Amino acid sequence: MNLTLVTVTVKDLDESIRFYTDVIGLTLESRRPAGPEMELAFLGDGETKLELICNRAVTEFSYGASISLGFEVASLDQTMAALEEKGIALHSGPFQPAPQIRFCFITDPNGLKIQLLEHR
Repeated sequence: MNLTLVTVTVKDLDESIRFYTDVIGLTLESRRPAGPEMELAFLGDGETKLELICNRAVTEFSYGASISLGFEVASLDQTMAALEEKGIALHSGPFQPAPQIRFCFITDPNGLKIQLLEHR
C-alpha cells in the first residue's frame, strides 16, 4: 500500500497555493471546481500529492496541535535564510536531536505546522 495524497482544508486557495509553490517549492499539478462551494488543487510532482480543499461553506476548522507536514530540504541554514528574506518566521527550532538530523517548523497560512528537515 502506498500513501497517495494528504488532504488539507484551507481558508484561501490562492494564498495556500502561493505558499506551497513559492515557499515549499511544490508544483501545482491541477486546480478544479468540485461543486458550487468547493475548489480543489493538487500539488507535487512525486508519488504523494498534497490536496488542498477550499470549501466556502465551511468557515471554521482546526488542525490538531500534534499534526505537521514534513518536507526534506538540502540545507536547513539556506532554507531558514530564504524564509527570513520572505518574511516567514520560524514557529520553532532549529532542533538537532541527532548528529545527522536538523529541523525547524514554520506554519502555513492556515496555521498547519510545516517541518523542514535536513538529513546530514
